[in-house]
Amino acid sequence: MEITAKDVAKLRDITGVGMMACKKALIETNGDIDKACEYLREQGMSIVAKKASRIAAEGAVKSAVSDDKHTGALVEINCESDFVAKSDVFVALCDKVAKAAAAAKCETVEALGAVKTDEGTVSELVTAATAKTGEKISLRRVAIQSAANAIEETYIHMGGKMGTLVEIACEGLSADKTGEVVTMAHDVAMHVAASQVNYVNKDEVPSETVEHERAIIHQQLLNDEKNSKKPEKVLQMIAENKLGKFFEENCLLYQEFVKDPSVTVEQYVAQTAKKVGAKLTVVRFVKFVMGEGIEKRTDNLAEEIAKLSAK
Repeated sequence: MEITAKDVAKLRDITGVGMMACKKALIETNGDIDKACEYLREQGMSIVAKKASRIAAEGAVKSAVSDDKHTGALVEINCESDFVAKSDVFVALCDKVAKAAAAAKCETVEALGAVKTDEGTVSELVTAATAKTGEKISLRRVAIQSAANAIEETYIHMGGKMGTLVEIACEGLSADKTGEVVTMAHDVAMHVAASQVNYVNKDEVPSETVEHERAIIHQQLLNDEKNSKKPEKVLQMIAENKLGKFFEENCLLYQEFVKDPSVTVEQYVAQTAKKVGAKLTVVRFVKFVMGEGIEKRTDNLAEEIAKLSAK
């Protein structure tokens, strides 16, 4: 097969590797771009350097739970476009990385990158996917929750735009009732995805946060003509009642359950606990929103056209 300059340029654009190395790789692989990328990797060449400056603000949040339900993982992997985020290569990568994270219980991106799979380390999988898609792909973050006497369950929204992981501690749970608790945990994970929630219960709220909120409420009362002249003790009582509303809005257990607003999340968990004959406690949760905090690239079409016209 004849290797053209266009073929070499294409491989160089994808990998950032020198022209001669690209030409040799294409000759060795009979012009197959994907195999040429693999060949370059096998030669120990870095094929992602050219993409380091690109903004990877698309991607997906994916999850994995161990077979025994005692370990759960959330990962966020980013790419440059929604098109690649939906590609088979990227989707397969996300699934493999999430499973690797759960299996190895990696709590940092660095540790996860070093985990070995049957196709190489996680970092090598990311590098290979970068080569195949032609976009910068990066492993952004990972969260692990694991406990021997708990059930971990996840919820992924809209194919990976958001993901949550919830831990439910279980005491006295029989094996035949595990499925019902998993269903409940999935519902709670879905609630976390649908709600603005920062803590499991009020005991988790930092004291400085509580005092700050209490001070704001107190000042609001002083600024209200209806309350400003009331005795300080009365104002304190009103402030404490209003503080309860703050806890309801920010703590998972006190929120109205999204699937049945007639009960709180705490009451829903208690109903399930009574049904399965076990003590169930929501211990913790994690929520990832894909691309959260990443500054996305903005392209100005008019400026681009003007630049091209000036050339």
